[in-house]
Amino acid sequence: MKKKLVELLVCPHCLPEEYPLAADILQESDGDIETGTLKCPQCAARFPITEGVALLDPFGTDEQITANKYETDEVVSSYLWSHYGELLGDEQASQAYRVWAEQITAQEGIALDAGAAVGRYAFETAACCDFVIGVDTSRAFIRVARRLMRERRLVVPLKDEGLLRREVTVCLPETWRSEKVEFLVANALALPFRKKTFSLFSSLNLVDKVPSPMGHLREMNRVTRDSNAQFLLSDPFSWSTDVAPVEEWLGGKPEGRYAGRGLANISALLSDSRGELVPAWQVSVPGEVWWKIRTHSNHYELIRSRYIHACR
Repeated sequence: MKKKLVELLVCPHCLPEEYPLAADILQESDGDIETGTLKCPQCAARFPITEGVALLDPFGTDEQITANKYETDEVVSSYLWSHYGELLGDEQASQAYRVWAEQITAQEGIALDAGAAVGRYAFETAACCDFVIGVDTSRAFIRVARRLMRERRLVVPLKDEGLLRREVTVCLPETWRSEKVEFLVANALALPFRKKTFSLFSSLNLVDKVPSPMGHLREMNRVTRDSNAQFLLSDPFSWSTDVAPVEEWLGGKPEGRYAGRGLANISALLSDSRGELVPAWQVSVPGEVWWKIRTHSNHYELIRSRYIHACR
């Protein structure tokens, strides 16, 4: 983890109170903390930094990590193809990340990519701002994203069929400024950052994957600046009780609070000058993009992700 990030960090256990974390550095190299601990002076929580990866998810347990499908090699490989297949010249590759990147206007400040997975959008966003932090609860995703950040190339084993694999090499374009990017293990419902830190915030295919969608939006609003800020949200709105109870959904139901479609409800929440997400946002006309996940050479999942860009 880049040492300069320490000044932005607060204890995610203690939120909404913000207590700065102190770094106990055991090994450091070229401004990166390789091994150490981040400590909260208030609750005494300790967050390890191991092989450069800071573990700042207050809800993550070893049992949950072991059971998490996003920690498996096959899922990591599938997401690497989804993010970087376009760079491989794969005719089946999704253009979603390019389309999402085009929605952002360049401006000064720091960007946060919540649910960054294996990092593609964070690398794209680095051209639009001063620095980008990508966060995800998957340790496997963050380890791979940091390898790409540091080495700028990665050999990826893609599943062809059954036990057959073929290797491809992902190389980051020269225009992607990896020195302006960092990745942390953190939770979108308890972001370990000071309030009003970010000028850009992205949430791509995430709001229907968290136990409290409204909690995610509240955290976005807490850490995003009150002015000169942008927010990009894109999601297929595949609501599921496996992730969140129906009463927590922000759409996808015929009656009750947040009845109707998720994108319309989120747009209304953002633009409400008397609501929870003030100061109010100006919300663009919605768009949509097709996103793909590759399981093997003969199996793809095609997902329509609907997006809005908001600014204030």
